[in-house]
Amino acid sequence: MGGKGAAADLTVARIAATQHGVASTSQLLTAGLSEREIEVRQRLGRLHRIHQGVYAVGHPGLSQEGLWMAAVLSCRGRGPLAEAYLSHRSAAGLWRLLSPARGPVDVAIIGENGRERRDGVRVHRPRTLELDMTTTQGGIPVTNPARTISDLRRAKPSRGGATSEQLRRAMRQAAVLGLSLGPGTRPERTRSDLELLFLGICRRHGLPTPEVNVEINKLRVDFLWRERRVIVETDGYPYHRGRVAFEDDRGRDLALRGLGFDVLRLSDAQLEGEQAIVAAAVRRLLERGGFPTP
Repeated sequence: MGGKGAAADLTVARIAATQHGVASTSQLLTAGLSEREIEVRQRLGRLHRIHQGVYAVGHPGLSQEGLWMAAVLSCRGRGPLAEAYLSHRSAAGLWRLLSPARGPVDVAIIGENGRERRDGVRVHRPRTLELDMTTTQGGIPVTNPARTISDLRRAKPSRGGATSEQLRRAMRQAAVLGLSLGPGTRPERTRSDLELLFLGICRRHGLPTPEVNVEINKLRVDFLWRERRVIVETDGYPYHRGRVAFEDDRGRDLALRGLGFDVLRLSDAQLEGEQAIVAAAVRRLLERGGFPTP
């Protein structure tokens, strides 16, 4: 290899170092290699084809990030409107919202671009993906956390989406990592989450410990102070949305009041953001009828 070829190889190495060990054909050509020189380097084991038009530089062993980057590069077009971004389940792996998934890499494309099918890549062509919903993470073009969560929610698990449990886990992980999911978005809580949250409020505010998940006249209630005839129900949005659920909840409350119980229904947002107010409301109910709380 002459001086020109050595200089081109150095440029290629620098490009690959910023892209987790991979480079596209267009980048190799821009670096100064000809198509014939690319073929020669393949035969010599200095370039290793990962996808059509994408090569691992130096050795074929790529990290997970390298595999993601290679998939994105394989979907990029030549024009400025043919951009590609890691998305869906793969984006969730890059953002550390979920563990990296086995199988094809999810890539979303903006604009018209080349082949519809690529081995090892699951191509998405979302109509609503805008540039302000994308960014880079570790040098890899990717949908931002808010868009990633949206894609996980809307797509089937077989198409790069998430199960309800995976979605909840991803949203909670986003909160732990301090990643913005947009205004008004918070993790969906399970029943056990709500129990722990409410019992923590009782403990911190000196309220008597209630019975948990108790059956009364064939109705199971969340929290019960039997002697004081007080019930608290905690509602997570996923469990109590829609008109039917609304009517069922009100029917339960009416039946329990008919049995002589005071019923206080609290949302997960109240349990999380208005804990002092929640504690005061529960205390007032418990102290009705001359029952002082500690």
